[in-house]
Amino acid sequence: MHISIDGFDIGQFVAATLAEDLGPDACDVTSQSVIPADAHFTGVMDARHDLVVAGLPLAEAFFRALDPGCTVDLLAGEGQSVAGGTDILRVSGKARALLTAERSALNTVQHLSGIASLTRQYVDAIAGTGAVLLDTRKTIPGMRLLEKYATRMGGGQNHRMGLWDAAMIKDNHVAVAGDIGEAVRRAVLAGIEKIIVEVDHVEQIEPALAAGATHLLLDNMAPATLRGAVTLVGGRVPCEASGGVTLETIRAIAETGVNYISVGRITQSAPPADVGLDFMAG
Repeated sequence: MHISIDGFDIGQFVAATLAEDLGPDACDVTSQSVIPADAHFTGVMDARHDLVVAGLPLAEAFFRALDPGCTVDLLAGEGQSVAGGTDILRVSGKARALLTAERSALNTVQHLSGIASLTRQYVDAIAGTGAVLLDTRKTIPGMRLLEKYATRMGGGQNHRMGLWDAAMIKDNHVAVAGDIGEAVRRAVLAGIEKIIVEVDHVEQIEPALAAGATHLLLDNMAPATLRGAVTLVGGRVPCEASGGVTLETIRAIAETGVNYISVGRITQSAPPADVGLDFMAG
């Protein structure tokens, strides 16, 4: 299985990650000193609790980078829910190479599967409401495209990929511009097509819409306030709820009629999945 992530160079990521681990001498001193050069190992990667799989093709890329002739069988699909104890990948090849690549492969699968698994929990919590779960830009520097890929594997959708694909006018932009209407008007005059405007109070909605907002982010509003805001907007633009959303509160938020709910914690705070790799003599 191969994956392609727009704008992300998998080969470069693999090379840089391995270089970081191997250090200035490009050497795994443990494997080089302990493992015979001709040793062969077969290893199985398994889920040690229920999780949503993400990142297996990247794990394969790590193994193949150090042993191009290795055999890799992906035993689960990206975005697939698996039970604890499920084997998700099998690899066979040169022992030194596989042991050297092991940690980089595991780190990547653990991190991405953790994001996908937490995302799926949020998606399941709002099933049937019509609301769509979005991620945010709260990502680890250099990992955004991978983390947003994992969000998609968990069933969520991506918000802005960066600062370039939509304007998002927030409280600090408004403070500098003078008021919310002026900030939006400037974005309109700049020719920006998608203008997301964060509103903290219902009173900001009409000025934002009148100036040309195309999407409203309703920030840190209680469900009752959100319901009133959605009614006021009346479908003129999409409405997104954001701020302080948890698994315990997201269902009530979704039931207010908002189109989207953005959750920073699915990328910012997702715990890594518990995934292991056990090698067996081949």
